[in-house]
Amino acid sequence: MSVTLSSAKTRAALRTSARVSGEALLVLVMAAVALWVLGRMWSVIWPLIVGLLLTTLTWPAARFLRRRGWPATLAASLVTVLFLLVAAGTVALIAVPVADQSGELTDGVVEGIQRVREWASGPPFNIGDDEITGALDTAIARLQDSLGSMVTTVVTGVSTVVNGVVTAVLAIFLMFFMLKDGAKFLPWLSRQLPGRLATDIPVVAARSWSTLCEFVRSQAYVGLLDAVLIGIGLWIVGVPLVLPLAVLTFVSAFVPIVGALFAGFVAVLIALVSNGVTDALIVLAIILVVQQLEGNVFQPMIQSRGLGLHAAVVLLAVTLGGSLAGIVGSLLAVPVAALIAVAWNYLREQLSESEEPEPQVAPSGTVASS
Repeated sequence: MSVTLSSAKTRAALRTSARVSGEALLVLVMAAVALWVLGRMWSVIWPLIVGLLLTTLTWPAARFLRRRGWPATLAASLVTVLFLLVAAGTVALIAVPVADQSGELTDGVVEGIQRVREWASGPPFNIGDDEITGALDTAIARLQDSLGSMVTTVVTGVSTVVNGVVTAVLAIFLMFFMLKDGAKFLPWLSRQLPGRLATDIPVVAARSWSTLCEFVRSQAYVGLLDAVLIGIGLWIVGVPLVLPLAVLTFVSAFVPIVGALFAGFVAVLIALVSNGVTDALIVLAIILVVQQLEGNVFQPMIQSRGLGLHAAVVLLAVTLGGSLAGIVGSLLAVPVAALIAVAWNYLREQLSESEEPEPQVAPSGTVASS
């Protein structure tokens, strides 16, 4: 049975494919331009993002005070000061016990190095002191040869630290102003936009704010779960500084990948210098198991429930964000995916054929009630 293609239908299909391809290409070009503009403005956008995430943590306290009749400025000031005190207390909770036991840790480091040398000098390696000394001399010579690149690295590191401090200061100030004037944002935005946008954009912004709050809360739950499980493991093994290490694990959970690696490295190092190689390997195994459970089970499950995303989407978003933009990409991947889902769901609601009532924006601002 032969089939004859219709030339008219073929041309129509080709025209439709060409039009769709052109439109898709135009969207990709616009997205690339938008990303380029964001990259040029990153020094301003990054503190804004950090300030927004900090505001999601501190807004419930400010909202509580404002509902009790406190002026907006006074409530925002008190919450900002309390946040700084909590941050300083967290640093002190980690640093003070470590400083108190710094002598023991130093002795443990020296003893650990000696153990490694004794272990290396025995079978099967049989590395003698002369070979170790020669290796150290070679390493020192290489360091001297690369002194120029080391200076450049140090300067770059100092610049990174300075930029981090500036970002933190700007984020704190932005957090204060968001706590103070955030409730006025959506009504102001509605007055600035024309026509249908005066309703659509504020609604999407309000839903996005709620989604960001869910993201921060879910990240805090994941960090608390990590801190509890790893803290129990360290306590069972008998590693010192269990509480500071648990607090460090909780705080580090807000920085994907690098935070977990840093907290795990510190825990293994303290176990090594305090308890020996065997306990250090046990601690390493505990941390690897907890991190695998967190990355592949707990975090996707908790964030998928809070953000309305499937666990596989969360996992793929983190992977894609890390491959595209490193640590920052991993940090922002999940909230960005959730915000895209918010915008898409709202667009789908508006394009659906069913008659639904127009969404309304509360006069006091939905952001303030989240």
